[in-house]
Amino acid sequence: MSGDEEGLKGAELSPQAELARRLNLLLDVVVAERGQPVTFREVQEKLADKGIKLSRARWFYMKDGTGRLVSDPALLGALCEIFNVDPAYLLGSDDADLPQRIDSQLEFVKSLRAARVKTFAARTLGDVSPETLRAITEYLNKDISRRPEGERAAASPSDADEAPERAD
Repeated sequence: MSGDEEGLKGAELSPQAELARRLNLLLDVVVAERGQPVTFREVQEKLADKGIKLSRARWFYMKDGTGRLVSDPALLGALCEIFNVDPAYLLGSDDADLPQRIDSQLEFVKSLRAARVKTFAARTLGDVSPETLRAITEYLNKDISRRPEGERAAASPSDADEAPERAD
């Protein structure tokens, strides 16, 4: 288990928040691997191919960690198949380690996000001295390493497509 994973688990998350955290890690890895996020429609279609229905509202609260705990083994198992991880990862097994593929991608994802922030800062600040830019870069790197959960939340793509339409 990575340091990030241990630090986040130590916060004693609710079961809903723990499921959301794990699901969002899977979604982050997909972004790192293919360069674009998984859409609700993609997930819905892949689940439908397996005979499983998923509403937009349920998907939203699964990802957000709000609402009822989703514990449907067929749904969670199918999601694990889609993301190519051991079913124990989403089925709530406390001893389910972070899948190696995801663990190996986390540092890469953090680096990509840090690079995006640095690029944005460089474009926004324009003509700044190299010393100032270096100081900003060091600050960002320290801040990201201290608060990985904040970095993940701030950098997660916001997608209006993911808002709930109705309650289940």
